Parts: sequence; structure tokens; C-alpha cells
Amino acid sequence: MKVVVFDYGSGNVHSAVRALTEAGADVELTADPEKVMAADGLVVPGVGAFDTVVDRLRRLRGDRFIERRLAGGRPVLGICVGLQVLFEGSDEFGSTKPGLDQFPGRVTRLQSTITPHMGWSTVSVPEGSTLFRGIEDERFYFVHSYAVHTDPAAGADPVFAPPLISWSEHGGRFVAAIEQGPLSATQFHPEKSGPAGIALLRNWLSTLEGQS
Repeated sequence: MKVVVFDYGSGNVHSAVRALTEAGADVELTADPEKVMAADGLVVPGVGAFDTVVDRLRRLRGDRFIERRLAGGRPVLGICVGLQVLFEGSDEFGSTKPGLDQFPGRVTRLQSTITPHMGWSTVSVPEGSTLFRGIEDERFYFVHSYAVHTDPAAGADPVFAPPLISWSEHGGRFVAAIEQGPLSATQFHPEKSGPAGIALLRNWLSTLEGQS
């Protein structure tokens, strides 16, 4: 299975490449349009501020690539800010940039006096999750000060099956992961979550079968 990690200048993404390789994928770090569209799976990492990530994605037409892949039912996985940019917008640093608007809701500051949320936390997983199959009770590694606190399923388009939402807590409940058809995303870093993270990536890779 061929996986592209979208290279738009987001921090250190080599750990994601290594983890996906360990999980069994043939991985390439690139922003080449043909390779992005031809890959069985596309991973959108996110390290940095919301506005910076959104700007860099749009500059390289990442928003269009994501739209086109999803329209064709081809899997996309967002990680950390790669999850956040899928929503309508963010309050981080007074952001006024629109997100990619794949899900309803805004990214807001964590409801805790201790930020960032840095470390290992459990996740409350809904029935039917593919990402967390067999690892529902594991802990995953988070590093963030902002998150989505509203329920994306509550404002979902009734024409489509509602997304599956996994939750975690740090001063209050926030979205830890979201799954809807070919689009999945995690607020935590599976590539930094040890064996549990590798297992989650393998579960995602299992959704790529038959994409070639």
C-alpha cells in the first residue's frame, strides 16, 4: 500500500513516515500532485499554529487534493493540527482564517489551567470504530493547547451517516479522533504513541485495501 505524507513544510514529520513504514506502508514524503492523488492513502500531519498550517496547505493546493480524494472515496488521515484544520475555524492566536470545513465546529482553547496538554491519555471510543479496533483501552500521546469541544456529529448533514467521535479529557471533554467514510483524523500523535499508535496506523491502513 502506497501512502503519501503531505509535505507542506509542517515541522518534523519524519516520525510519521517512520511509524507508517513500521506499520507496513510504502511511504513517501512529498507534495507532488500526481503522487498525492495516486496514493492509496494520504496523511496530513500538523505541527504549528492553525493559520500557518491552513495557509501552507492552501498554497500547495492541499485543500483541493483532500476534497478530490474524499469525493472519490480515497482515504485521508489528519494528525493533530491536521485534525483541527478540517473544522470551520480556530480561536488560536485570534485566527480569522477559515478551516477546510469538512466538519462543523471551531477549535477553542482547552478548558484547563494547565496547557499545553502534554502526555498520555485514554480515549473514549464509540462502538464501530475502525481506528481503535483492538486498542480501545490504550493510552495515546497528546501535545496541544487547543481542541474541538463541541460534538461534530450534532451538526452533521443528515444526508450522510454521522461521524464516529472519540473523546478525551483535559479540563473538559474534547474530540480525540473522528471517523467518517474515507476521512479520519486524530488530535493525538499516533506516531509518538508507541505500540498502540502503530496498531492504530495498521487499522487505518486496513481501510486502504482495494484502493489501488
